[in-house]
Amino acid sequence: MLELLDYPFMQRALLAALLIGVAAPAVGIYLVQRRQALMGDGIGHVALTGVALGFLLNTSPVWMAVAVSALGAVAMELLRSSGRARGDVALAMLFYGGMAGGVMIINLAPGGSTANLTSYLWGSVTTVSPDDITAITFLSAFVLLICLGLRRRLFAVCQDEEFARVTGLPVRSLNLLLAVTAAATVTVAMRVVGLLLVSALMVIPVVAAQQATRGFAMTLALSVAIGVLVSVSGTVTSYYVDVPPGATIVLIALGLFLLISLLALPLARHRARRAEGRTTPAAAPEPAAHS
Repeated sequence: MLELLDYPFMQRALLAALLIGVAAPAVGIYLVQRRQALMGDGIGHVALTGVALGFLLNTSPVWMAVAVSALGAVAMELLRSSGRARGDVALAMLFYGGMAGGVMIINLAPGGSTANLTSYLWGSVTTVSPDDITAITFLSAFVLLICLGLRRRLFAVCQDEEFARVTGLPVRSLNLLLAVTAAATVTVAMRVVGLLLVSALMVIPVVAAQQATRGFAMTLALSVAIGVLVSVSGTVTSYYVDVPPGATIVLIALGLFLLISLLALPLARHRARRAEGRTTPAAAPEPAAHS
């Protein structure tokens, strides 16, 4: 079972999966809280343009994807907050423009082909290089520093922007910082999960954790644990079964979500009965009989 650790490329892939499993749910919990679960998909499409530019300019596709996806995420957030475009419209523009730009640019690159994008679109354990590990480690540390260090402020903004603004929090700055953090998370995960599936790893562990926990801290801890479990197990499975790691990770995450949901049903019913018991007024005592 442990012979896969004899291969350097699997050592790198497992380390990348571990870091991704921690970072993706850590930022995903805020996106779910503010009902922007598909934001990762939009950023992933923009990151595709950055990867293509990396091929065209003969530079690192990972770092180019970081720059381009961060700019795209900031642009989307500014459009949303200014009221000039609804959030769903801005997200749609990210989807279409990012995908079209990526395909066009990769075909303009010398010897370019859409086949070069396959490992970035769907993930590949064999293509995680030492340089990729350096980038993934640095970006994961940045994501965790923001998501954990500013968790109270980010939670307040995601819960109620108007209340956060009244209390004096820099709402726009925090929103922009969250957008950049989400962009960093997408580029962290694209080498293993793939750009087209990265949003699932940001969302599914969080939604699964919400079925069994109450409170932000417990949900965050469980979602990170689920993220690590599905990322590492999916990477190991892809090695032994020879299947795409991104799809494997997402399917395992979905299966775990269904399992947790089924196991949590009795707990949810028990909580509902207790809540009904607290809200049902006690029966009025019968009047005492007078002789």
